Amino acid sequence: MDILFAQIQADLRSNDALRQSGALLQALQQSAAGRDISVIAKSAVEEIVASPASAISKKLAFDLIRSTRLTADLWETVCTGIRSDLDFPDPDVTAAAVSILAAIPSHRLGKLIADCNKEISNCFDSPSDNLRFSITETLGCILARDDLVTLCENNMNLLDRVSNWWTRIGHNMLDKSDAVSKVAFESVGRLFQEFESKRMSRLAGDKLVDSENSVAIRSNWVSSMVDFVWRKRSTIMSRSLILPVESFRATVYPLVYAVKSVASGSIEVIRKLSRSSKSPSANGMESGNGERFVGVSDVVTHLAPFLASSLDPALIFEVGINMLYLADVPGGKPEWASSATIAILTLWDRQEFSSARESIVRAVVTNLHLLDLSMQVSLFKRLLLMVRNLRAESDRMHALACICRTALCVDLFAKESVRRGQKPVPGTDIASLFEDARIKDDLNSVTSKGLFREELVATLVESCFQLSLPLPEQKNSGMESRVIGALAYGTGYGALNWTEPALEVVEVCRPCVRWDCEGRTYAIDCYLKLLVRLCHIYDTRGGVKRVKDGASQDQILNETRLQNLQWELVKDLREVNTPRILARLIWAISEHIDLEGLDPLLADDPEDTLNIFISNIHKMLFNIESSATTTNRLQDVQAVLLCAQRLGSRNARAGQLLTKELEEFRSNGLADSVNKHQCRLILQRIKYVSSHPEIKWAGVSEATGDYPFSHHKLTVQFYEAPTAQDRKLEGLVHKAILELWSPDPNELTLLLTKGIDSTLLKVPPSAYTLTGSSDPCYVEAYHLTDSSDGRITLHLKVLNLTEIELNRVDIRVGLSGGLYFMDGSPQAVRQLRDLNSQDPVLCSVTVGVSHFERCALWVQVLYYPFYGSGASGDYEGDYADEDPQVMRQKKSLRPELGEPVILRCLPYKIPLSEILMPHKISPVEYFRLWPSLPAIVEYTGTYTYEGSGFKATAAQQYGASPFLSGLKSLSSKPFHRVCSHIIRTVAGFQLCFAAKTWYGGFLGMMIFGASEVSRNVDLGDETTAMMCKFVVRASDASITKEIESDLQAWLDDLTDGGVEYMPEDEVKVAAAERLRTSMERIALLKAAQPRPKAPKSDDKEEKGNEEQDDDKKTTEDKEKKEKGEKPSTLFELTAEEVEHRALQAAVLQEWHMLCKDRSTKAN
Repeated sequence: MDILFAQIQADLRSNDALRQSGALLQALQQSAAGRDISVIAKSAVEEIVASPASAISKKLAFDLIRSTRLTADLWETVCTGIRSDLDFPDPDVTAAAVSILAAIPSHRLGKLIADCNKEISNCFDSPSDNLRFSITETLGCILARDDLVTLCENNMNLLDRVSNWWTRIGHNMLDKSDAVSKVAFESVGRLFQEFESKRMSRLAGDKLVDSENSVAIRSNWVSSMVDFVWRKRSTIMSRSLILPVESFRATVYPLVYAVKSVASGSIEVIRKLSRSSKSPSANGMESGNGERFVGVSDVVTHLAPFLASSLDPALIFEVGINMLYLADVPGGKPEWASSATIAILTLWDRQEFSSARESIVRAVVTNLHLLDLSMQVSLFKRLLLMVRNLRAESDRMHALACICRTALCVDLFAKESVRRGQKPVPGTDIASLFEDARIKDDLNSVTSKGLFREELVATLVESCFQLSLPLPEQKNSGMESRVIGALAYGTGYGALNWTEPALEVVEVCRPCVRWDCEGRTYAIDCYLKLLVRLCHIYDTRGGVKRVKDGASQDQILNETRLQNLQWELVKDLREVNTPRILARLIWAISEHIDLEGLDPLLADDPEDTLNIFISNIHKMLFNIESSATTTNRLQDVQAVLLCAQRLGSRNARAGQLLTKELEEFRSNGLADSVNKHQCRLILQRIKYVSSHPEIKWAGVSEATGDYPFSHHKLTVQFYEAPTAQDRKLEGLVHKAILELWSPDPNELTLLLTKGIDSTLLKVPPSAYTLTGSSDPCYVEAYHLTDSSDGRITLHLKVLNLTEIELNRVDIRVGLSGGLYFMDGSPQAVRQLRDLNSQDPVLCSVTVGVSHFERCALWVQVLYYPFYGSGASGDYEGDYADEDPQVMRQKKSLRPELGEPVILRCLPYKIPLSEILMPHKISPVEYFRLWPSLPAIVEYTGTYTYEGSGFKATAAQQYGASPFLSGLKSLSSKPFHRVCSHIIRTVAGFQLCFAAKTWYGGFLGMMIFGASEVSRNVDLGDETTAMMCKFVVRASDASITKEIESDLQAWLDDLTDGGVEYMPEDEVKVAAAERLRTSMERIALLKAAQPRPKAPKSDDKEEKGNEEQDDDKKTTEDKEKKEKGEKPSTLFELTAEEVEHRALQAAVLQEWHMLCKDRSTKAN
């Protein structure tokens, strides 16, 4: 291998272009094979990049540089080589030099661009197509990046230059060369995309914090490019048509984005964000609605032919998506959307572009509302089959949520249109969703292989619940406005109009109660919840209302339909296949059915509704063969007994029949002691109601419309697969529905409405100073974490505090703990040049975190005060007898560097809590998981509570309880707060937190503490030390070991230094002290003997005196508590009551004082 490398280096040193390019290709081959070629890279930099060479050799050398890592000195050489190449007469060499700009580290890029701005600008005017292509492509990549925006933020000259370059790139869209024109379109599209999604910056791993200025800078560039495209749209469309057809795809997005921004008015938002001084009229942008609409129509006419005539699936998809995007503007036509939708669905039919199946479905379902009614209805059947075949659950849920919402919209819209006298449109009812034979069979069959039918029913029912909520306010025109408009039109802003489609949903989905879902109940629970809600709203208990009661025709019709549905469900009770569902279905129907409306003549008929209830209740109570997976017997028996109580109280015949059943159950061995007691109570209740028939309301309990069951199992002792599947399905359905019905507002709107307070503009973290007060260099640092990539970026600011200009400063960063550099090197070096006095220079280092461990970055600053003076070369060769090794080292040293001054800084410690992420978990799951976590660490912390004088008084009822004042900073840490319990208000609290490490380990933390009120703070004491107990449990011992190794540091991380660790022996001493004082008080109270009884008149006299002097009374009571005397009242009190009264008196005293303070302030 060494021979090969030596050969390659020899070829690089020759001046033969052919040998050089051959050697570089060999080196790239070795690099691709994974060998370390840093030796060759050094030769390539020195022999080719820094010296004159052919364009091909330069290009290959730059490719080699990209595939390896260079030292800081070599990067300096590369930058020097690029500077000289930019002036080179051969445009191909210049083009090669320009192409490497994108790979230059960002800490060098700013200075290089600033130095070479003239040469870079000249490239745009070059007659060579190759050079214009290269500069447009490279700048299009660099200028959209986050790091360049940050450089522009700190340098106004650079900002002006970059803004000019964007203008030049825009003009290049109309360039005579096809290649240049295409790449200019791509660059502008990239700028727009980056503004919307920041996708490229995320892929590049930029971890920069958006500030208000950086948003303004990017908005300024975007608004100027949108202006340019809008003004020149006709020319740009003509230019794009004469591009080769394979390049046409690149031209679609920039054109559509710009036209849509103007037509929808979002350009105004962008302008406000950019805070530019130019008014819109100055840019000739004052276009009326007519011109905007014509502009959009022109673009649609320009794109439409490609949908029909193109053979490239990717182009059809791109054009289709963008036409759907345009169909949404005010005045957009349904035909635009329908032609695009048909073209996209044709791709699905042709089985082309199959890698984009999810994208095809998402594109169609998201834009369903743009189509006309008949087309929406015709697509339901087809879309459901497509969705069923999608692999990813989240895509399936999103698509189902869109389809269900559109189906409800269509149904409401059609019904309202009929009400207003228009012709009914066929197929607009909810049943049209289930028209397809496969989906209908799936719904009606008992078992099914997949979860699709459960997902569909659950999504449909949850969408009905969303419909019952008030519609969101519509602030901006956009995709949502049409949906909300249709819903508002359909519901007619009537409070109960949503119940009509909901009633259709419960009728259509009735077969779901017969399903056997292998123990899963979420979808059926959803169905029953909606059924119960509707029965409650229409009050089906009271039977069908009549016209003379004031009921409308619609109401009578709906109540009749619901009553018929209940009777159908009663017949279905025999066919229910899941015991858990049987109990719930009995409850749901029996609670709301009209018992008085049953025919008394059918009392002996087994088909009678009441008889069916009784037989099923019997079946549930005496059901012994079912295993734990199909039923949760405890819960089912509870549900059935509850039904029995409510049924028996409401109806005399039901009472008689149930008395017999319950008596039999009580005497049976299946009933445990709790069930027997419950039966006894229920029987007494039924007996009381039957013996008081004249009291109409005895025993009648109102139906609440609430559904008390859930698939969340409270029996936490064992884990159940179906329950876990239910929880997962519930999470997916809820997420999809919430994202659709109440989406988060657009980032741009948030920035505008909230301005600098917006959470999108993160406040940069506080910086820590790493140097001393008298050091010649000032260094401060802050870090940003990225849990998805497992990286931490340290941002350093270096300030030269000396009077002299430092030509060169090296920053070395070493690591300890679980950190590593991406390129595997042991330390990082950043070379900074030309540090003027008092001029801050920024640089950053990104490291990976390999595991959960305390870690730190160690920074050294080396600066060279004698750089360039040749001081170290003055004595060279004076002593001939010196060690030849040292002599050789001295010769190889660059004499102009001089001796460095080394400044060691404080270590920058990364808090352990930074390597955690909040983990959302329900309290039930948390408490199920808690006992099973193997690793545990317990410790106690103390914090000082400053008494404010009246926190414990009644003034407290308006604010939050004074708990936890020392632990406030926990809310900003990466923990999910699972739940909190306040225990007996004055006694204390318990908080539960859950987090995960970046590597999947689970960490649960409970904090127990006393309320500040439970001590005498605020009742006299000014401050006190409060104690709280921390219990941390983790899935892995290494996590707790790391925390335990330095508990004080861990507490400082969590509470920002608010809580101090207290060793266990001190805790014991403090507890013993507290116990001793309380025992002494109790002993005093017990020892206080009552005085011999005086005559009653004396007692009364004493009491009278007390009442006369009210202010004295409260303080006396307090003193009596302390001395342990009995208060002089007519009753003998226990010691606890004395203490309690004394505390009350003290609170009243404090309250009086507070009121006096207030009155004096008011006066």
